Amino acid sequence: MSLHIRIARRMAGVIVDYLLALPLGCVLALLWANTAAESYFKFSNAASFVVNEVGMAFFFGLIAKEVSEATVPGGALHPWRRAAMPMAAALGSVAVSIAAYVLFVHSVGEHMLADGWVAACAVDIPGTYIVARMIFGKEPAVPFLLLLAISADAIGLACVAALQPVADVHLLAGAVLMALALVGAAMLRRRIVRNFWPYVLGPGVLSWFALYASGVHPALALVPIIPFLPHAKRDPGLFVDSDPHAHDTLTLFARFWQYPVEAVLFFFGLANAGVPLHGLEVGSWAIPIASLLRPIGIGVATAIACAAGLHLPHRVGWRDIAVVGCIASIGLVFALFFSSAVMPPGTLLLEMKLGALITIFGALLAFIAARALRVGRYAPTQP
Repeated sequence: MSLHIRIARRMAGVIVDYLLALPLGCVLALLWANTAAESYFKFSNAASFVVNEVGMAFFFGLIAKEVSEATVPGGALHPWRRAAMPMAAALGSVAVSIAAYVLFVHSVGEHMLADGWVAACAVDIPGTYIVARMIFGKEPAVPFLLLLAISADAIGLACVAALQPVADVHLLAGAVLMALALVGAAMLRRRIVRNFWPYVLGPGVLSWFALYASGVHPALALVPIIPFLPHAKRDPGLFVDSDPHAHDTLTLFARFWQYPVEAVLFFFGLANAGVPLHGLEVGSWAIPIASLLRPIGIGVATAIACAAGLHLPHRVGWRDIAVVGCIASIGLVFALFFSSAVMPPGTLLLEMKLGALITIFGALLAFIAARALRVGRYAPTQP
């Protein structure tokens, strides 16, 4: 193997391991949009459908894979009581974020941005995972945060599906196609089909057209199909690499799409993150302010859940919850996705996208909070 190939593979491995494809795409988009705006927006308009409606389906497929595996014995979502606390925290996160967003846009007179409230729900999964691992390592606060992020984004996705149709609605045709997709997936599972391609190209494609016909964002097409793929009997953990010897269908699906999805995230950032940085509008602060107040919702909801009889994970205290709330203020990927899903192209969408990018500073806030509260990597060492 030549030196160039080895270097290329090593660089690709670093990009995948550290989830650098998306931020790289965002940086290039910002540079392009602010140096050659006309050519950038031509590219963005041409690429948005393929990237946002088709490519992102595989990203959400991998997220669905993590949730599906987490429901098996030993998984982070099994039994349901283990997932109840972060789900309760997610409800508080969403409630406070939406309220803060709506109050802000009306208080500053940006009433036309009110329809974008669903973007305030967004908690970035890749970004929060990276920051959480840097602060907490492998402590239980990491899966708690991931379950919170997945739950909050699931609420946002449900809101997008229910309230923001993306095409002319043909509910009957959509329902028939979705029924065929689910029946087809069930038949493949019943026949113990272990190759993931029949699930993707058959029921997956039918599900895409079903959602599109129903006015639901088609990037969610694989979400109802993934649970039918045969999977391992035990879950190694959220976003933890599976056994290299595992050959169950769900693991093979994730293994195959790991690198292509990184490419999708790169182009997602490139197609969606290009916003002019000059003339920052007041509406751009709606999403960041909503995200900044998110820790309050998480803390209050967690306290209410504790009073109702739920318990925090072992070795997760209130100082950890405060830092988790700060990390959850990062909205990046999902804030960009929700913004593009609910707002038509134009000035308002650019304001929302810039706000989504600003939430990356939640990472800095999290490190400051962790250091001040002395948790995770900043906790005092035992003598």
